[in-house]
Amino acid sequence: MILKIPTEEFRQRQKEFIKRFQNQGSDCAIIFSVTDIFYLTGFHFHATERPMGLIVDPSEKYHLFVPSLEHEHAEQYSVIDEVHSYPEYPGLRHPMEYFKDVLKEYNFENKNIGYDSIGYGSPNGYRGPSVDTLITANSFISISTIIEEMRFIKSDNEIELIKESCRWGNLAHKLLQKYTEAGKEEIEVTNRASIDATMAMTQTLGPGYKPHGKTAYAIYRGQIGAESAFPHAVTQNAVFKTGDTLVTGAAADVFGYHSELERVMFVGEYNNDQEKYFKYMYDAQEVAFNAIKPGEKYSSVEEAVQKYYKETGITHLTKHHTGHNIGLLGHEAPFFDLGDDTIMEPGMVVTVEPGIYVKGLGGFRHSDTVLITETGMEMLTYYPRDIDSLIC
Repeated sequence: MILKIPTEEFRQRQKEFIKRFQNQGSDCAIIFSVTDIFYLTGFHFHATERPMGLIVDPSEKYHLFVPSLEHEHAEQYSVIDEVHSYPEYPGLRHPMEYFKDVLKEYNFENKNIGYDSIGYGSPNGYRGPSVDTLITANSFISISTIIEEMRFIKSDNEIELIKESCRWGNLAHKLLQKYTEAGKEEIEVTNRASIDATMAMTQTLGPGYKPHGKTAYAIYRGQIGAESAFPHAVTQNAVFKTGDTLVTGAAADVFGYHSELERVMFVGEYNNDQEKYFKYMYDAQEVAFNAIKPGEKYSSVEEAVQKYYKETGITHLTKHHTGHNIGLLGHEAPFFDLGDDTIMEPGMVVTVEPGIYVKGLGGFRHSDTVLITETGMEMLTYYPRDIDSLIC
């Protein structure tokens, strides 16, 4: 069992990133994405009004630029060559003036500069200049998709972290189902299941466990009864009633890595209509599983599912594509969508979640986390999928 990405893997990622941005004509790079900075360095932080960034200088050294309150944190918890900091935002001197000093000191001027964003941005009140107004460059080159594409195929260590996430999401979901009953409140049940699963997780994994995200959780997010027909409903503090259709969600973050487990459940009993639409959803997911094949396009999975919808006459009850990659983010590219022709490759981790939504009755969606293999796929989530196992 592993609970973190080892230093050597971060160094390998850093070398690969340099190779890729140099192949696109860049001499150096500036990265502002929180997720991508974590992927390359292991530095996990919360973005606020205080600008932070990662630079890779022309001599191939990695530097973090952070506010002073993060300086020691960055030095202790990142795989990095050097950390630079500034006093505070907005300060008497704007942080991006300090950033300009660093860029000049490390020979960014008159170079081909790759960037993921032309400036730092934050909804927390940040205002500041774009990088292209700070320094004279030979050219600015967008490299915004490079690290995202590096994240498409997961390493063995990443897959193990996602599998660990699946284990604890499974426990949280078991507790969610156990605690759900008519007359109970949504918030009470989801909090109880999430806390109990988290306590079991932290006690089992010990001090080496770092979530870098959410601990174990299981939720309904308002998808209860008729409200479950909204694919992305929000918590309503509903009271469960016998016969309610429920759509769940459960997972746990392990060193920042996510999984996704969702199920349709019913409170106490289900009727003929609920059983009918459950079967449509179940069969659609089976169609998707069978279409997952390395070497084929992501769009081919959606095409197979859309064909099934058309043949069964339920296209009008569908609202979204069949799934997406998952890893450091809950939703990552590529997508099982008609518009995505990315080729499936071994090591990609995806969700499979076709959904059917019937106004007045509810939503019907299972989601499973799946690893694409050399020959097809491996289910990483393993919660029961049949209807009779999903009665609360």
